[in-house]
Amino acid sequence: MGEKVLKERKDPFSVLVSVLLSARTRDETTEKVVNALFSRASSPEQMLALTQAELESLLHPLGFYRQKAKHLLELSRLLVERFSGRVPDTREELVSLPGVGRKTANLVLNLSFEKEAICVDTHVHRISNRLGLVKTRTPGETEEALMGVLPRNWWIPINRLLVVFGKEVCLPRYPKCPLCPVRDLCPLGQGEKR
Repeated sequence: MGEKVLKERKDPFSVLVSVLLSARTRDETTEKVVNALFSRASSPEQMLALTQAELESLLHPLGFYRQKAKHLLELSRLLVERFSGRVPDTREELVSLPGVGRKTANLVLNLSFEKEAICVDTHVHRISNRLGLVKTRTPGETEEALMGVLPRNWWIPINRLLVVFGKEVCLPRYPKCPLCPVRDLCPLGQGEKR
């Protein structure tokens, strides 16, 4: 999810919705859609006042907009019914909501509640393995392994740092090793196979 969109939003509902809507969509598109959506409905109760068709129309520029509209309505309904309209502040409760996995839950915990949790997306998973911080196969394994090697004060900022680094330098297919500030610490940057 784009830094700009998330910097502007701190309340748990808008962070949760922004992250959910960002899946498989460019940050610029997500930002426009999120702004338009929140100008119409910025709470679970207001979201439930929209029809599925209205919500799909607002979300149309996004990938998988029909599924996202369905999840958003169901998520809003559950927030109202089970949590009195508030976003819960535990991982267990967050992942009980439709469309919310560990990555999304951890990001909401970080940004909205300032709770220490490691948000592992594809960038964090890839770069942590490339640098040899961990040797894991899945993001879930990476999260667990990073909790064992990173000091707790790095649990929140690691995602933001590695996402930016992964988008600009340590790219998935063609990493820009000559530009990398930690090339000397990286097996890939030193010419070893990934």
